[in-house]
Amino acid sequence: MKTGILLPALTLLGGIAVGGYLFSDSQPRSFLALSNCVSCYRPNDLWGLLASAGIQRAPGAIPLAVKETDRCVAIEHPYHSAKFHFVVFPKKDIKDIAHISVEDQPYVQDCLAVVRALVLENDLRTYRVETNGPGLQDVTYLHFHLISSDGRRPPRAAAGAPQ
Repeated sequence: MKTGILLPALTLLGGIAVGGYLFSDSQPRSFLALSNCVSCYRPNDLWGLLASAGIQRAPGAIPLAVKETDRCVAIEHPYHSAKFHFVVFPKKDIKDIAHISVEDQPYVQDCLAVVRALVLENDLRTYRVETNGPGLQDVTYLHFHLISSDGRRPPRAAAGAPQ
């Protein structure tokens, strides 16, 4: 009888500990949908929270990653409509541009340095960099889109060739 209660209790405590670790550096988001709630969870908030945990805790597992630093990761947009469409995320949970604090500035600056590197590496000339406000975000997590229809991809190094 005690074993029947002990295993679920240990599983619950383990889940709380893992969740606490994964989401410890995330900005708080309200779970309660009150009548006039400004920051209650919407599906894009949940995606932002999951993106935050993934980018901070397992950046090497992110698909389509093209560039990564200690503070930033860039991916190719999976559903791009232009020749080049990169999405650049800071490795710190920042909801949107209005939530950037003084402590967040190194992360945002590093993202802009990654954008610059992608522009130079791909010889982009006609490009735009944009970010969306909370009412337009599909994912509530600060990110920058680098979009261009021109440029050229750098040649890939042949297998075994010196770099």
